[in-house]
Amino acid sequence: MALEIENLSVKLGARAVLNQISLQISPGELLCVIGPNGSGKSTLLRAISGLIPVRDGAISFGGAPLPSQRGARAKIIAFLPQTPGIDAEISLEAMTMLGRTPHLPPYGTPSKRDFEAVESAIRLAAPDLRGRVLGQLSGGERQRALMCRALATSAPVLLLDEPVSALDVRHQHEILGLVRALTRARNLATICVLHGINLASSIADSMILLGEDGRIVAAGAPATVMTSEHLSAVYRAPLRVVLHPQSCKPMAQSWWEF
Repeated sequence: MALEIENLSVKLGARAVLNQISLQISPGELLCVIGPNGSGKSTLLRAISGLIPVRDGAISFGGAPLPSQRGARAKIIAFLPQTPGIDAEISLEAMTMLGRTPHLPPYGTPSKRDFEAVESAIRLAAPDLRGRVLGQLSGGERQRALMCRALATSAPVLLLDEPVSALDVRHQHEILGLVRALTRARNLATICVLHGINLASSIADSMILLGEDGRIVAAGAPATVMTSEHLSAVYRAPLRVVLHPQSCKPMAQSWWEF
């Protein structure tokens, strides 16, 4: 079932952050959202997850409106925020079980199904981290642990806000490769916000480029979005786009002179 967003607008205080956003993402599809600082990328994910109110527009899944109640929506949407609050002393297994919270009754005991979901998530994303506590993990390992929590929710929609922003090059590719693989393996509708436009192009099935006014400037396949005209205008920087010699994916290059 597809996630559909129609004419979504969000206003925070006096500022219109998102304006008339429409998009559709299907199961097994990885959509990357790019755009300059302040264009509303994180706001888009927070609006979809129900953390902030929308001014206008509709969000539906499988043709039905998303439930407004947070627990019910969390069964459909798993959200990994940019700066998640975590307890350094919590174990991987306990962290992953937190993903089952929407499925548990108040003060309820996890069922066999909950433990199976936790085991499946760890097996997919972090089998080598069993028994570790988060305070012992590197940045890349911690991101994989957080991915376990999101996967344990068994939600068909996965939202990721800058999952590699604090990681080195090797761990960036490790995490994004995992995101792409999990999207396929779990048939997820995945939306990933990234500052790195070339990283986004390398993994995305589709992309949207947001402008500073919170509107979609370009949407579609990476080759449609990643053009010199689009990127130079939105980022206000001299950018040209070439094809990667191996993958043939569009890559942006700058030619600043100092």
